[in-house]
Amino acid sequence: MSMPAAKGPNEKFCSNRASIISARAEICPKCGVRQLSSSGVFGATTAGGRNRITAAIFALLLGGLGIHKFYLGRVGQGILYLLFCWIFIPTIIGFIEGIIYLTMTDQEFEAKYG
Repeated sequence: MSMPAAKGPNEKFCSNRASIISARAEICPKCGVRQLSSSGVFGATTAGGRNRITAAIFALLLGGLGIHKFYLGRVGQGILYLLFCWIFIPTIIGFIEGIIYLTMTDQEFEAKYG
Protein backbone atom coordinates (compact mmCIF):
# COMPACT_ATOMS: atom_id res chain seq x y z
CA MET A 1 0.00 0.00 0.00
CA SER A 2 1.52 3.32 -0.99
CA MET A 3 1.43 6.32 1.32
CA PRO A 4 -0.29 9.48 0.09
CA ALA A 5 2.18 12.17 -0.90
CA ALA A 6 0.74 15.24 0.80
CA LYS A 7 -1.74 16.13 3.50
CA GLY A 8 -3.33 19.40 4.49
CA PRO A 9 -2.81 21.28 7.76
CA ASN A 10 -6.04 19.87 9.26
CA GLU A 11 -5.34 16.28 8.22
CA LYS A 12 -3.31 13.36 9.54
CA PHE A 13 -2.47 9.81 8.49
CA CYS A 14 -4.57 6.88 9.74
CA SER A 15 -2.40 4.81 12.09
CA ASN A 16 -3.64 1.58 10.48
CA ARG A 17 -3.93 2.31 6.75
CA ALA A 18 -1.75 5.42 6.34
CA SER A 19 -4.58 7.09 4.46
CA ILE A 20 -5.35 10.77 5.01
CA ILE A 21 -8.15 11.56 7.47
CA SER A 22 -9.28 14.61 9.44
CA ALA A 23 -6.88 15.67 12.19
CA ARG A 24 -9.77 15.68 14.67
CA ALA A 25 -10.88 12.11 13.87
CA GLU A 26 -10.67 9.72 16.79
CA ILE A 27 -11.71 6.76 14.64
CA CYS A 28 -10.78 6.29 10.99
CA PRO A 29 -13.97 6.45 8.89
CA LYS A 30 -12.44 4.08 6.31
CA CYS A 31 -11.21 1.23 8.51
CA GLY A 32 -12.78 1.93 11.93
CA VAL A 33 -9.49 1.82 13.87
CA ARG A 34 -9.11 4.16 16.86
CA GLN A 35 -6.35 6.66 16.19
CA LEU A 36 -3.30 7.28 18.31
CA SER A 37 -3.20 10.63 20.05
CA SER A 38 -0.35 12.72 18.67
CA SER A 39 -0.69 15.32 21.38
CA GLY A 40 1.54 15.18 24.39
CA VAL A 41 4.81 16.45 25.70
CA PHE A 42 6.85 13.42 24.69
CA GLY A 43 5.37 12.69 21.27
CA ALA A 44 3.11 9.95 20.04
CA THR A 45 3.77 6.26 20.32
CA THR A 46 3.68 4.29 17.08
CA ALA A 47 1.50 1.25 16.52
CA GLY A 48 4.61 -0.84 17.24
CA GLY A 49 5.01 0.81 20.65
CA ARG A 50 8.00 2.95 19.71
CA ASN A 51 8.35 6.60 20.69
CA ARG A 52 10.24 9.17 18.61
CA ILE A 53 11.65 11.05 21.60
CA THR A 54 12.82 7.85 23.31
CA ALA A 55 14.60 6.76 20.13
CA ALA A 56 16.23 10.19 19.86
CA ILE A 57 17.47 10.07 23.47
CA PHE A 58 18.87 6.57 22.95
CA ALA A 59 20.62 7.73 19.75
CA LEU A 60 22.09 10.85 21.38
CA LEU A 61 23.29 9.17 24.57
CA LEU A 62 23.93 5.55 23.58
CA GLY A 63 24.15 5.80 19.79
CA GLY A 64 27.67 4.40 19.67
CA LEU A 65 26.38 1.11 21.04
CA GLY A 66 23.41 1.01 18.69
CA ILE A 67 20.81 0.94 21.45
CA HIS A 68 18.46 3.10 19.36
CA LYS A 69 18.67 0.58 16.51
CA PHE A 70 17.69 -2.27 18.83
CA TYR A 71 14.83 -0.13 20.18
CA LEU A 72 13.56 0.51 16.64
CA GLY A 73 13.69 -3.20 15.79
CA ARG A 74 16.71 -2.97 13.50
CA VAL A 75 18.75 -5.67 15.24
CA GLY A 76 21.23 -6.23 12.40
CA GLN A 77 22.19 -2.57 12.34
CA GLY A 78 22.41 -2.57 16.14
CA ILE A 79 24.89 -5.45 16.02
CA LEU A 80 27.00 -3.57 13.46
CA TYR A 81 27.06 -0.54 15.76
CA LEU A 82 28.22 -2.79 18.62
CA LEU A 83 30.94 -4.41 16.53
CA PHE A 84 32.39 -1.08 15.44
CA CYS A 85 31.77 1.00 18.59
CA TRP A 86 35.50 1.08 19.36
CA ILE A 87 36.26 3.28 16.32
CA PHE A 88 33.70 5.95 17.40
CA ILE A 89 32.14 6.28 13.92
CA PRO A 90 28.86 4.75 15.18
CA THR A 91 28.86 7.38 17.94
CA ILE A 92 28.98 10.20 15.40
CA ILE A 93 26.34 8.55 13.21
CA GLY A 94 24.13 7.88 16.24
CA PHE A 95 24.34 11.53 17.31
CA ILE A 96 23.31 12.65 13.82
CA GLU A 97 20.44 10.14 13.79
CA GLY A 98 19.28 11.45 17.17
CA ILE A 99 19.04 14.95 15.75
CA ILE A 100 17.16 13.60 12.73
CA TYR A 101 14.64 11.83 15.01
CA LEU A 102 14.10 15.07 16.94
CA THR A 103 13.42 17.03 13.75
CA MET A 104 10.99 14.45 12.33
CA THR A 105 7.27 14.83 12.83
CA ASP A 106 5.40 12.05 14.61
CA GLN A 107 3.72 11.14 11.32
CA GLU A 108 7.05 10.80 9.49
CA PHE A 109 8.43 8.68 12.34
CA GLU A 110 5.30 6.50 12.28
CA ALA A 111 5.57 6.02 8.52
CA LYS A 112 9.24 5.01 8.70
CA TYR A 113 9.44 3.02 11.94
CA GLY A 114 5.81 2.19 12.82
